[in-house]
Amino acid sequence: MEIWFSEMHTDNVKLSVRINRQLFSGESEYQRIDVFDSEDLGKFIALDGEIVFSDQDEFIYDEMVAHVPMAVHPNVKKVLIIGGGDGGVAGELLRYPGIESIDVVETDPMFIDVCREFFPETAKSLTNEKVYVFCEDGLRFLRRKTDVYDLIINDSTDPFGYTEGLFTKEFYGSCYKALKDDGVMVYQHGSPFYDEDEAACRTMHRKVYRSFPISRVYQAHIPTSPSGYWLFGFASKKYHPLKDFRPEEWNALGIKTEYYTTNLHLGAFMLPRYVEDLLEEEEKYR
Repeated sequence: MEIWFSEMHTDNVKLSVRINRQLFSGESEYQRIDVFDSEDLGKFIALDGEIVFSDQDEFIYDEMVAHVPMAVHPNVKKVLIIGGGDGGVAGELLRYPGIESIDVVETDPMFIDVCREFFPETAKSLTNEKVYVFCEDGLRFLRRKTDVYDLIINDSTDPFGYTEGLFTKEFYGSCYKALKDDGVMVYQHGSPFYDEDEAACRTMHRKVYRSFPISRVYQAHIPTSPSGYWLFGFASKKYHPLKDFRPEEWNALGIKTEYYTTNLHLGAFMLPRYVEDLLEEEEKYR
């Protein structure tokens, strides 16, 4: 008997993956967590029925949220990751010797425990001496911080349910306050392809564009995301992701990647016309 996992991307479109077996299923205080093993994606984890990452494509997301800002900001020492309980983003950032500390704020302790059990290679970064893990609400954590971080990465899930507070005007304002004078914030911006997702993309861009003097959006191809297309946001008090880009310095570090390159960095900010149009429409309301 074949067993399939299906994630609804719209009422009429779904992604289906044939699975070998289910490795875990549990209900935390915040969400349902499932882990599956599949032939083509390897192990993958789903939260409330939506795939968060898989063995086969996690590197794309992690590299694009970590290396894009690190190739722009010249002196990142203190980092905050909101979400990130799987340890993937922290692992990418630990490849930079100049980083002194990484605070990971993950609301759901069960998610951390499940990742440690089933994705140990990814989660091992959480035990690094530079990484400090806090199990609490990200917005509440941010409210206590002023002028602390060089880089903030919002690695939380979609703007619904218990993470909804991480996509509000207050959240982005709190990020601005918690950043140093030349700080950078990177965040997942969602997929703009389907009508069901477009409104969230528009709202997010409008709020960030009003909160930061520099706000740009970039893209990546992630197979398990809706339509296989995903956006990220780059917001900064000082540095522009293209004008202040330092490709020679980044290449000199010798960091081996599977997706990110300095050539790709430039291309990632060259967006399709329909995406440019919807972002520009929201910028009119600054």
